[in-house]
Amino acid sequence: MPRSSTTTGLVIAVVAAFTFGMSGAFVKPMLEAGWSPAAAVTVRALVGGIVLAPVAAISLRGRWSALWRGRWRVLAMAVIGVAGCQLAYFAAIERVPVGTAILLEYMAPLLLVGLVWVRTRRRPETVVIVGSVVAVAGLVLVVAPASGVHLDALGLFFGVLAMVGCAIYYVVAAAPADGLPSVALAAGGLLIGGLVLGALGLVGALPFTASFAPVTVLGSTVDWWVPVLIVGLVATAIAYTANITASEMLGARLASFAGLLEVVAATLYAWVLLGEDLTVPQLLGGVLILAGIAFVRSARGDASRRIPTGPAAPAIDPTPTGPLTLV
Repeated sequence: MPRSSTTTGLVIAVVAAFTFGMSGAFVKPMLEAGWSPAAAVTVRALVGGIVLAPVAAISLRGRWSALWRGRWRVLAMAVIGVAGCQLAYFAAIERVPVGTAILLEYMAPLLLVGLVWVRTRRRPETVVIVGSVVAVAGLVLVVAPASGVHLDALGLFFGVLAMVGCAIYYVVAAAPADGLPSVALAAGGLLIGGLVLGALGLVGALPFTASFAPVTVLGSTVDWWVPVLIVGLVATAIAYTANITASEMLGARLASFAGLLEVVAATLYAWVLLGEDLTVPQLLGGVLILAGIAFVRSARGDASRRIPTGPAAPAIDPTPTGPLTLV
């Protein structure tokens, strides 16, 4: 892939990370006002999907056959990338510290590097291994998982499921478009994923509580729909579209490493908007994540377009963000 294209993809990935990372600062006040995590995620997905739907229809320009050809990709994005990954994450944080759950989910880039290693039977380039170690070290410093806390085995299991879901999200996002615009994939995934989550809430499979009381955001009291609209428009519609676009340009592996910047962005937003502490180790962790991304980017070729089907396949590189932790 030409360097200019890679650079453009990384810029879009940074936009995705900083829009995704914004969600915490606006969803947290909703949770404090009485919203359950499942309700907040469902509304977020549905609002984002509804906002993108007309844009997606225009981008298709009547080429509905592209949507039909990509139906399994859209369903995978909805069921695994939007709904499944979030369900696993929230199930994990009910049993283990949030920092531990985030750390497990964002190990997805390592899972993808390992998958390529196994499928191709070729050891990743040294620069990729070094970048992986450096980026994960930075992630540990940023999220600072609690120490000395009993870790529930089932909670860890759900955390690993979230990691797998995150990895699959990036592979799906980076798959060949085959004429399906990024915005159409994002819209379809969000709408179907939101409906799946809503259905699970309606049948009682998930705690589902919404509050229409005023919400305190950034020190001001606003109507409940203000944070919902901001999260749905910016941290969902724009974020998912940008992330899928970046993944298609960068491939799954590099896009998933760039997705680690979402954790850094969320920490910065929490510091600036919510007044939470920003420590020196967290700043150092952010620098290490950037260094890790730079190492992975410097790897030769673009091996992340698709997963190989046999040992003789060329070295490729699939990897997962993103979300995608929503709160």
